[in-house]
Amino acid sequence: MNKPNLYVDINVLQSVPSSNINRDDTGAPKTAYYGGVVRSRVSSQSWKRAVRMLFKDQSADAEWLAGIRTMRGPLLLANELQKQDSNLSSDEAMEQGVAVFNKAKIKLDKKTNQTKALLMLSHGQIEKLAEYVLQNSELDSKAVKEVLQGNHSLDMALFGRMVADDPSLNVDAACQVAHAISTHEIVPEYDYYTAVDDEKADDESGSAMIGTIEYDSATLYRYANVNVNELVHNLGDVDTAVKGLQLFVKDFVLSMPTGKQNSFANKTVPQYVLVTVREDTPVNLVSAFEEPVQSRHGYLQPSVKQLEKEYQDTQQFVQTPLASVVVTNKESKINTKATDVDDLVSKVTEVIETRVSDENLND
Repeated sequence: MNKPNLYVDINVLQSVPSSNINRDDTGAPKTAYYGGVVRSRVSSQSWKRAVRMLFKDQSADAEWLAGIRTMRGPLLLANELQKQDSNLSSDEAMEQGVAVFNKAKIKLDKKTNQTKALLMLSHGQIEKLAEYVLQNSELDSKAVKEVLQGNHSLDMALFGRMVADDPSLNVDAACQVAHAISTHEIVPEYDYYTAVDDEKADDESGSAMIGTIEYDSATLYRYANVNVNELVHNLGDVDTAVKGLQLFVKDFVLSMPTGKQNSFANKTVPQYVLVTVREDTPVNLVSAFEEPVQSRHGYLQPSVKQLEKEYQDTQQFVQTPLASVVVTNKESKINTKATDVDDLVSKVTEVIETRVSDENLND
């Protein structure tokens, strides 16, 4: 008998002042049309990278949390081979590293010995590959691929891995992240600035540089969901998956992309977080803002009101969540409230632990 589905929805409202945290190809903040008006937008890729960088900063568990997205896989493996066997020369180690990737049928550039596309690898996979090479005089393609199919890092388990050269090495993402958009219409603005030469003589006029930076300000709606069963499957262990889920919820809530942060000092924290646990389907509540929020006195409280109304309205179409927990400094009608983010994570974990078990590991 299949285990019931188990999904965690994370809904965040966050006020961001003048900023340009995620630029398009012209250097302007990204935007989207929704509900017939222009919204501020921050891409899901940008926010996922911000989460990955937070994982990496948590140094105590960094090697388990954060994998490496790189084209230099053979070099990383060569370095690990020399770390495990100091008698290997650099050339010997690189030759063996290249041989491993060839056995996995991952295409390399013959001049640089780099993969032709970015490849996500975990520290555990690199270590296990090095151990396998040093213990076996002949490499087996199947054995190499088995190493690359295990020991996933948390970010790989959450966000997945695509290997065009061999789909058998793909990792299905356990997490979906939406593009963040403003709950209201925005009007792009421009900062005209000049830079003065410090050594300019008193009788000289003018600036050494003139430019403009486009920016906007917005109350953002952010959303992500996690398929808990898929996360357990990817990480291979229930306790590890629960710990990973706790870290992701907290780091998704508290992370922010770093574009132009030195120019705008725009780092804020969310003012409202709603986490739901569901058995039927994830639910993105962005439809709460299809009609943009209208206000002369701030967008946060009206956004909370519209979001919670949409949350209630969706109950006509989906099952009642197993749990809904909110942490906010605004007015809220959600019954279960947390005192802070850690308390929110704790309350969600209690529900998850009653629903998940090692049976999730069975396909």
